[in-house]
Amino acid sequence: MTEQPTSYKLDDIEVGQKVKFTVTMDESMLDGFAKISGDYNPLHMDQVYAAKTSFGKRVCHGMLLASFFSRLVGMHLPGQNALYFSQTLNFQLPCFMGDIVTIEGQVTDKSVSTKIITIKTSAYNRAWKVSR
Repeated sequence: MTEQPTSYKLDDIEVGQKVKFTVTMDESMLDGFAKISGDYNPLHMDQVYAAKTSFGKRVCHGMLLASFFSRLVGMHLPGQNALYFSQTLNFQLPCFMGDIVTIEGQVTDKSVSTKIITIKTSAYNRAWKVSR
């Protein structure tokens, strides 16, 4: 591991605080995620099959995209002091190999008594953000 997690303490975190990073989706990510998850659906894995669908090409696993929220929480905000509690997901548009995806999180609530912060998360590429 070369990247070290941030080490925010609860007192350091403010409502409105934001972090984001980008990820370029590539074939090795889809292949690796399929191996880990066991999801070899041909829509994700077979270019010939996927080309015959309305998508026209392989679609990235939605949960692969969602897994980057774990990096956001565990490495960036709050980082090493984090324990992921829950997540609600809504998948709105497909993602394809070659897409540059921005993963973003913003603190929307902070409870000192429970030591829980709430982070609004999103994953988007330029085309998705423009279309919203």
